[in-house]
Amino acid sequence: MALLDGKKAVILGAAGKDNMGQTIARLFAAEGAEVLVTGRHEEPLADLASELGGHYALCDITNHSEVHALAKTAAEKMGRVDAAINASGWGLLANLLDTTQEQLDQIVALQFKGVHHFLQAFVSVMKDQDPQGGSLISLSSATTKALINNHAAYIGTKTGAEALIRCVANDFGQYGIKANTVSPAFTESPMTKDSFAVPGLVDAFLPKYPLGRLNTSQDVAEACAWLCSDRAFVTGQNIQPNGGLTLRGNPQAVDIEAAVGAAMAKQQGG
Repeated sequence: MALLDGKKAVILGAAGKDNMGQTIARLFAAEGAEVLVTGRHEEPLADLASELGGHYALCDITNHSEVHALAKTAAEKMGRVDAAINASGWGLLANLLDTTQEQLDQIVALQFKGVHHFLQAFVSVMKDQDPQGGSLISLSSATTKALINNHAAYIGTKTGAEALIRCVANDFGQYGIKANTVSPAFTESPMTKDSFAVPGLVDAFLPKYPLGRLNTSQDVAEACAWLCSDRAFVTGQNIQPNGGLTLRGNPQAVDIEAAVGAAMAKQQGG
């Protein structure tokens, strides 16, 4: 039997081609789940749903009404919701002193209020379905434990969302609802393509990983699949599928500048 055989799962934040949400959705389908993918862009969602033999729906996590409608639609289409994963996020790189009010409003709406909408909507569905229960996951970041420069608004909102997850785990475990955070680190994906192209940048990060490599989107998907399976008697936790980064901490700006500078000097000298 596959790990998620017969489970009904919603993956929010899967509208970017080959992004982390899509990687999670593909693994869930491969492990036997019926999957509904959702996000803001119809074409990639429709393509992925067709590929997986599943469903799709449009939803902006910052819109309270749309998120609640999504939860109801998912339950109606699939009969119930056993797992809901929020893979949305915005990697805002901005110094505290330079962060604008507009940026702050946007990231709070996405990474704090949006997570609250997500949890509220799917807890409502999961506690009333028969049998009760399900698994909720919101993706966070290793940076909430291993600080990195120029990410104050990002880290602050991700940390707030982690607190929401713990509260849900504490308050709604009586309904059989598990709630956990999964925290990747510096992950190669369409969103980080430009960063990975910077000479020397990866070199600054690699020594910080005891297991010797950066985590992949697949590593994150595997952690999510286990947490949503019946094998995981886990709730209220922050799972770190990032090769031990939090043991050593992220490189700081001075370390990154040195690594990038050395790589560029080598290129110019070579």
